[in-house]
Amino acid sequence: MKAATPSLKPEAVVVLAADATHEFGSLALARGHETLEELPLHSPSGFAHVLFGELDALLRRHGLKAADIDCFAAASGPGSFTGVRVGLAFVKGLAEALDKPAVAVSNLRALASFGSAPLRAAVLDARRGEIYGAVYDSAGRPIAPETVMKLPAWIECLPDGDIEFVSTDFAPFRAALAGTRFERAGIVTAPRALAGSVARIALAAFLRGEATDPAALDANYVRRADAELHWKE
Repeated sequence: MKAATPSLKPEAVVVLAADATHEFGSLALARGHETLEELPLHSPSGFAHVLFGELDALLRRHGLKAADIDCFAAASGPGSFTGVRVGLAFVKGLAEALDKPAVAVSNLRALASFGSAPLRAAVLDARRGEIYGAVYDSAGRPIAPETVMKLPAWIECLPDGDIEFVSTDFAPFRAALAGTRFERAGIVTAPRALAGSVARIALAAFLRGEATDPAALDANYVRRADAELHWKE
């Protein structure tokens, strides 16, 4: 595999990011800090039959070839167990075939990037009355680890400080804040399409020399593989 080359000028680095962890997935193509295009995708039946065709069209729209991509990135979960695997396999296969480095990015970390407070509590629906949650600071560093549990119990465990909640849809969770120290906390609604954020995080990792051999990418299920029983595709 070609080593990550942070000596490239940041504005010249081309990143391709994919998120297939939910029925509302996305692809993003970025050059440096500019997102060339973020393509929202909706496929309730999964993305295994969708991604390559959409990638081909995306590259053609921007006059690029797969070999022009310097770094590949995948949303690594948490989310649909099958979707996580499909997205990772897509990115790993391309990166390995083209001898390019890759980055795996947590969906919760990507969500947190849409916040503005010093502390961002990222929340995703984990089904069966549970949530996936984690707290990050403004630089994307984890403050409270990623976990899966009932929302009220998680709220009790959150650190003190100016926390805002970031979610693609916080409406089902808002009532749980009533009567807690976070009753007046800020709420940020992030877009369903996370691939653009994944690409930005991956670019930063690439420039730090942290992009890796694609074979080393791993899924971020948070809960064990029996998550498939808790997630309705």
